[in-house]
Amino acid sequence: MTRLIGILISLLITIEIAGFAMAAEKPIVTFKTNVGDFTVQLEPEKTPLTVANFLQYVRDGDYDGTIFHRVIAKFMVQGGGFTKDFEKKASRDAIQNEADKGLNHERGTIAMARTGNPHSATNQFFINVVYNKFLDHTGKNDQGWGYTAFGRIIDGMNIVGRMARTKTENVGPHSDVPEEAIVIEKAIITSE
Repeated sequence: MTRLIGILISLLITIEIAGFAMAAEKPIVTFKTNVGDFTVQLEPEKTPLTVANFLQYVRDGDYDGTIFHRVIAKFMVQGGGFTKDFEKKASRDAIQNEADKGLNHERGTIAMARTGNPHSATNQFFINVVYNKFLDHTGKNDQGWGYTAFGRIIDGMNIVGRMARTKTENVGPHSDVPEEAIVIEKAIITSE
């Protein structure tokens, strides 16, 4: 009987540890593009609003068929807001800036794009191809809010680097547009 109780207690501890490990997992999203795939791991414990917003766009298929419309070597690649024909994608309401809790803008981090209003991020995002320290949060004012970095590339940084080195042109009012469209064919949540 004592041995059976010991086995049951051991089993309960194993189940509890496994449940904790599963709860602690970070969501993973894979982007399938026409130039190769890359995968990001998100940080919901640091930036819960931003991660929830981003994952909802992925779940709804809003990134499928969009382009990386702005790429700048030794800076970043930006996408998520336009189709190949430069039709602006509909977006939901803007979210609160969480840069004060987010990651630093190190190489390979993914962050939300925004306007001059610190709390205006919706669907567009960018990936840093170098450490862009000047985008980090320094204070809760218009100049210091920074941009919310909410995850990092865990596979395919070479693809993102290739994107950043592509030749660009101006298209209407848009600058730094890849001459050959870089299309997000599908964004998939591969682990949640």
